[in-house]
Amino acid sequence: MPFYKQMGKIPRKRHTVFRKEDGSLYREQVMGTKGFSGIQSILYHHNPPTRMIRSELLKDCRIQYEDQADLAPRHLRSNYYTDLTDAVMGRHYILGNEDVLIGVVNPTKKMDYFYRNGDGDEVLFVHYGSGKVETTFGTLTYKPGDYIVLPIGTIYRVVPDIGESKMLVIETNSWITTPKRYRNPHGQLLEHSPFCERDFHGPERLETYVETKEYEVRTKSRGFLHSHVFGHHPLDVVGWDGYLFPYIFPVEDFEPITGRIHMPPPIHQTFEANNFVICSFVPRMYDYHPEAVPTPYYHSNVDSDEVLYYVKGNFMSRKGIEEGSFTLHPSGIPHGPHPGTIEASIGKKETFELAVMIDTFRPLKVVKQAHPLEDKAYKYSWI
Repeated sequence: MPFYKQMGKIPRKRHTVFRKEDGSLYREQVMGTKGFSGIQSILYHHNPPTRMIRSELLKDCRIQYEDQADLAPRHLRSNYYTDLTDAVMGRHYILGNEDVLIGVVNPTKKMDYFYRNGDGDEVLFVHYGSGKVETTFGTLTYKPGDYIVLPIGTIYRVVPDIGESKMLVIETNSWITTPKRYRNPHGQLLEHSPFCERDFHGPERLETYVETKEYEVRTKSRGFLHSHVFGHHPLDVVGWDGYLFPYIFPVEDFEPITGRIHMPPPIHQTFEANNFVICSFVPRMYDYHPEAVPTPYYHSNVDSDEVLYYVKGNFMSRKGIEEGSFTLHPSGIPHGPHPGTIEASIGKKETFELAVMIDTFRPLKVVKQAHPLEDKAYKYSWI
């Protein structure tokens, strides 16, 4: 995040002697992006973060995509997946390309290991359920509607509360940030932004562990999952400061931008990454021109694919969609509202829909294992 945060104990100056009560040194770790030219934080550990005692290759994580199919709108129902598992090993990937992987998971079990993504940032959108995420930077508490943003290399585990739970998973090979047009040259969010720094919540408390038994950290990198075992607890940080840390943005704090006539999808943008954006369609007032047509106009996304994940409410331009549905409208052909929805929207004053949209600037592919989810009649539903 482009603002400074500090937690726990840190020395007055970076890269200087910082001793424990017994006189030994804390171990300083600089964690940053884009070499040394991006945002970074400095963490102080009880133990060297490099001191693993065992390493092995666990499995191949490379995605198998379907063969090229006909160019058409797609509808995939993620509620097909009902298995109850942990937040990482139970992920079901549905769509992806060279820049992003999109899927779902039903996390009801505490992870009995820790995890880090060594390829890029992750976003977990909480569809329903609650719990906490324990990280090297501290603990975050989540609830329905929260975006949980986890920077590349962050060691964490998800501990869900008892009950049903579901998350939308977005994995990148780049960095997640707020849209550049909403920030000034210093990184501060501007007045016309649909959110401000007060809406973003970093770790609430820093919990330091000094246990010295064996702990496993599973690391995803280069298309494979690796196991690294340490002889100390990986969350042994006593303090840190900087601009890089995991955080939560509650979708309820997204302030929608509205106008007299229909506004284009970029007004819903919440995050950006390399070659894709994430948008939030939230409850909002409709257009207020006396002759406004609130539904989206037909449009051709000539250079981007559009994915919508439906969270709750009645999505004004679609029929036959349920909570947990994904729709994919590929580049190269037009898409728009279903028959009858344009007429039905005229005169309406507000909508209570909630959905997450992901627009990619390289074509998305459907994962082979996701074929059982598909509503094959969807592409003909405009007849």
